[in-house]
Amino acid sequence: MGNRLRRHGDRAMTRPMTPDELEAALRKIGAERYHSLHPFHDRLHGGHCTREQVQAWALNRYCYQSAIPRKDAALIARCDDRDLRREWLHRITDHDGLEGEEGGIERWLVLTDGLGFDRDYVISRKGALPTTKFAVEAYVNFVREKTMLEAVASSLTELFAPNLHKQRISGMLESYDFITEKVVAYFRRRLDQAPRDAGFALDYVKTHAKTVEQQQAALGALTFKTEVLWSQLDALYFAYVEPGLPAPGAWRPGEGMAKIEAAA
Repeated sequence: MGNRLRRHGDRAMTRPMTPDELEAALRKIGAERYHSLHPFHDRLHGGHCTREQVQAWALNRYCYQSAIPRKDAALIARCDDRDLRREWLHRITDHDGLEGEEGGIERWLVLTDGLGFDRDYVISRKGALPTTKFAVEAYVNFVREKTMLEAVASSLTELFAPNLHKQRISGMLESYDFITEKVVAYFRRRLDQAPRDAGFALDYVKTHAKTVEQQQAALGALTFKTEVLWSQLDALYFAYVEPGLPAPGAWRPGEGMAKIEAAA
């Protein structure tokens, strides 16, 4: 490395961090950059969103939820470590489900069902914002193309997810009469799944990120992932809150709703 200094944020790194120092640096990224800090989440959890804004959030977020198994399959497909593949495999079934057992995607569709959407419309992603689509595919491609260490490190936003899910469950149930226990089932399930997944990924990163360059790559990967999540909320805010300018072809209130059968 010679006399060169590696940097992450404002910190010059002249030596590799210890595993505990690396964990602290990773957690600092979450404390400063995780999308729980976005103004849209304040509105969502505080009961300040309209029904249409909640619908827009759920519809767009489906794009991300449905891409998670593809992202994890891309990681597994290029992984030579059998133990890592075996551990990572359950992430796919957690979201896709198994025969006779619903997964996270099905639970998210229960949420969009409860908000009145037609399932085929949600699954088509037809009404999703362009930024949502681009951000989600950028994440899938990142995991497919970067090092295994970076691919694993990018998942570490799960370290910060449980607190967000707790806020979401309590805030939305208290604030919106159209949100029920049934439609928040996805978030309750992730209260158990996310800490398990994050713990394994964190141990992997702390074990394998030994050099300054590897540690910088891991920190950069987590930073990238926070930007993927943040950009989606930026797009939602611009389209459906202020100034309220959804892109051409993106969902407008009233579109994609399930047809209600008339009573006989």
